[in-house]
Amino acid sequence: MFKKKAVDKTAAPAAPAGADGAAASPRPRRKLFLIFGVVVVLVLAAGGGLVATIGMPRMLEIIAGDSTQTDPDPEAAQDAEGAPPGADLVVMPFEAIIVNIAATTASGQPVNRFLKLDLALVYDRVQDADGQVETRHIYIREAFQEYLRQLTERDFVGTLGLVTVKSELLRRARAIAGSDAPHEIVVTELVVQ
Repeated sequence: MFKKKAVDKTAAPAAPAGADGAAASPRPRRKLFLIFGVVVVLVLAAGGGLVATIGMPRMLEIIAGDSTQTDPDPEAAQDAEGAPPGADLVVMPFEAIIVNIAATTASGQPVNRFLKLDLALVYDRVQDADGQVETRHIYIREAFQEYLRQLTERDFVGTLGLVTVKSELLRRARAIAGSDAPHEIVVTELVVQ
């Protein structure tokens, strides 16, 4: 019923020829397009991250080759020096704040831990012309205690934890003072039982 064809074993197998006579296969093209697509996505992601980090105006300066900054950023100058020009910084210490915070033991049991925090508020007397920071000292301390009671032991882990706590305390101090006179929170002692 079916007849077998004779196969010549000495002849080389025939490869499909393309327009230029070379072997044409869709697989290498797909791989090239895939690699090209990945490279394009990576370049766009890196460029987007760079723009998000340094800002679009600075990115355009870098592309244009203008590395001199003609208009200095006043906030950058303030951060570099630590205080705004003409500031009269005053350090207002607080009594030690002791609160309970939630924690979890290694076995997963919830427990309470004591947190002792000694800190000071650095504020600008020039911006606080009305004396609101000094007169609201007790209210600022109470707001600090309320915030610290809500935290857990994990909130104080690492540098990022401490920076987050300090920024939240500073935000509350500015809200109660009603101005940007509070400049910084200085933590002198932090003990978790």
